[in-house]
Amino acid sequence: MATYYEAKDLEKFGTMGECAPELWEKFMGYYSAVFAEGNLTAREKSLIALAVATAVQCPYCIDSYTQDCLSKGVTEEQMTEAIHVACAIRGGASLVHGVQMKNIVKKLEL
Repeated sequence: MATYYEAKDLEKFGTMGECAPELWEKFMGYYSAVFAEGNLTAREKSLIALAVATAVQCPYCIDSYTQDCLSKGVTEEQMTEAIHVACAIRGGASLVHGVQMKNIVKKLEL
């Protein structure tokens, strides 16, 4: 069954630098630096990346970082918990934006 997102397209990510090689090199330098060991381990960064990938709903990143997490010894239970954290933050962010609606209602009631 064909889908909008094709798994094989993940392999084509590098082609995004073909028409803008200087920008691609800058992005890849930044990307590499972000995921290098620092105050957070590469394992922790991979788990964060998976949680963010689910929050922004990027199937390519979910695929890539699930595999990366597994290769770094992250368990399915840990990945699931991280995804629940992302869900709670995303849900809370939506709810807190409801305050904007409440502010408009109060303003219009005056």
